[in-house]
Amino acid sequence: MSIDRRALVSRHHVEVTELDGRSPLSVGNGEFCFTVDLTGLQTFPDHYPVGSRDGSPDGTLLGTQAQWGWHSVPAGDDGAGFRLEDTLITYDTPRGPVPYADMTGSIGAGGDRTDSPAELWLRANPHRLDLGRIGLELLDDDGRAVPVTPDDLSGVRQVLDLWHGVIDSTFALRGEPVRLLTVCHPDADVLAVRIVSEAIRAGRLAVRLAFPYGSQSWHDAADWTRPEAHRTTLERTGGGWRVGRELDADGYAVAVAGTAGLTVTQTGAHLLRATADTATLDLVAGFAPSAAALPPSQTFEEVRAAAARHWPQFWSGGGAVELAGSTDERAAEIERRTVLSQYLTAVNCAGSLPPQETGLVCNSWRGRFHLEMHWWHAAHFALWGRPELLARSLRWYHSALDAARATAKLQGYAGARWPKQVGPDARESPSPIGAFLIWQQPHPIHLAELLYRAAPSREVIDEFAGIVFETAEFLADFPVPTERGFQLGPPVIPAQESYGSIRARATNPSFELAYWHWALETAQTWRARAGLPPNERWSTVAAGLARPHVRDGVYAAIDVEPYTIRTDHPSMLCALGVLPETPLIDPSIMRATLRDVLGDWDWDSTWGWDYPVLAMTAARVGEPELAVAALTMPVGKNEFLPNGHNRQTSSLPLYLPGNGGVLAAVALMAAGWDGAGGPAPGFPDDGRWTVEVEGLVPAP
Repeated sequence: MSIDRRALVSRHHVEVTELDGRSPLSVGNGEFCFTVDLTGLQTFPDHYPVGSRDGSPDGTLLGTQAQWGWHSVPAGDDGAGFRLEDTLITYDTPRGPVPYADMTGSIGAGGDRTDSPAELWLRANPHRLDLGRIGLELLDDDGRAVPVTPDDLSGVRQVLDLWHGVIDSTFALRGEPVRLLTVCHPDADVLAVRIVSEAIRAGRLAVRLAFPYGSQSWHDAADWTRPEAHRTTLERTGGGWRVGRELDADGYAVAVAGTAGLTVTQTGAHLLRATADTATLDLVAGFAPSAAALPPSQTFEEVRAAAARHWPQFWSGGGAVELAGSTDERAAEIERRTVLSQYLTAVNCAGSLPPQETGLVCNSWRGRFHLEMHWWHAAHFALWGRPELLARSLRWYHSALDAARATAKLQGYAGARWPKQVGPDARESPSPIGAFLIWQQPHPIHLAELLYRAAPSREVIDEFAGIVFETAEFLADFPVPTERGFQLGPPVIPAQESYGSIRARATNPSFELAYWHWALETAQTWRARAGLPPNERWSTVAAGLARPHVRDGVYAAIDVEPYTIRTDHPSMLCALGVLPETPLIDPSIMRATLRDVLGDWDWDSTWGWDYPVLAMTAARVGEPELAVAALTMPVGKNEFLPNGHNRQTSSLPLYLPGNGGVLAAVALMAAGWDGAGGPAPGFPDDGRWTVEVEGLVPAP
């Protein structure tokens, strides 16, 4: 019996009747995203705050962001710029001195870090822009804006219709009935809004468009304090209006059109107002990096129709998992998280760049993306039968290849060494942690393999074999031979970042050893697919890798003291969970390691993808009840808000690796993996689970 896809999706439409500042709704397409408040626009940004690390407000969740929207402030007082080379620190390694882009700033008497201007600029530029704030504006009899707050709303009902990709908001604003529809074009950076209210015809309701400067803040993508630092222009065009934006050496354009009675005027240096002489105001805004690249003008109905075609096709294609027939009380929540995570990752993670951890909703780490997180953002697309969505961001590695080769060459290695925290230019950010992480290195091989499994073709091999082979060259050259076998590090920091202070002596993290082995062997498979002979060096290194350290019957994180710190990611579990079984890992020892972690790990220090890791490991070692328990563990970092986002803290109010992790884990549990026996091997076979599966691709 086939799954009723529309019924599955529709029962998880998100309905909002009161303000929840943690849980706004978004429309988008992977390249562009617009996030809204109760009004269906961005009328109350201060009521959707992002907290800084000290708890003070630092931005809003109501962002307007695009994959191309980046900005850099001028570098240095003299404009001469800063170079990553100025942050390099040489470390002693078993193969000799190797430079790393460490942080060279000094530590003050009070223990506070004083980073150099070069480090600060290199970490903060380029940063992702908030392209504009679009909200409702209430006008008095003289046409002046009247301050409004959420308390001025009544009768609110807002629904995110997942099947059609539209947000439908109804409310009264100071007694004036309003209905507002918000939708994004599926193939263009175009936002379309329809507002229906007699208050528009009466001149009491308008739309406000505001444009900020770029910000170097950790979260806030909008700096409203420097109006003199940028320029906003408005000009009439044949089909509407064109907004020009200039920010230092960067810029972009916005095309505004709408109903026949629409008027757009500039009311301030960076403020516009849209009004209409009818009770319906349609506003369609297209965004682009230049005026020449603006998308063709479209009407609201055309954009809504495009979305109404796209989203049913999205939900009807690819994979589906239905748990509605289950009697286990956890089934409904797993199904809700699964459906909403598919929508949120399609909106935020399916674009042409690896996404930042907060997607296109708001900035984190200044909008820069973390390549060690790319697997968590995107691997699930292939497992859920949507390989084309993974291919979009995987192609970015082609543009980053020269930079990755240059890093490897600088450090004396072959192949390509992929950076950690970057912008579109692939330039590493100086960091006492990021420069020493290595678990992102095999990711391109893993992602390419998942893509091929979902869509096997010569075209996939031809397009990505070069990335696979250059990655494997580094993987084979990085380990050094020792009496225990080929050794990883020092210096090195495992995926569990708790070992930063001992990076200069840490060696052989368990997960990374298994990942190195699996990736090198998988790269050999790619050579065979490409019609090439095996690379003997790759096989020698893979077979000769040091074995993960076992201590008290469980796998340690690293093989030197302190062996395992019980905070942050229990990443040793990834070695059989995220990865299939390899000769380096004993399933019985991994089963004991899983139970050891579940015993007394510091859950407050974990992150959202750790719970899918627990679930995947439990599934692979034959503990399906533990898999379900892990996926639904009632702890803070495993919270999924009404809008489906995985909240971590006030300073990281959404965390898309958690959503991608849920999808990867549910796919593994429902569709199984190579060699898994029986249907839905990751769910308990106790009579309480009915798992209907369509279109999923089994994991390796």
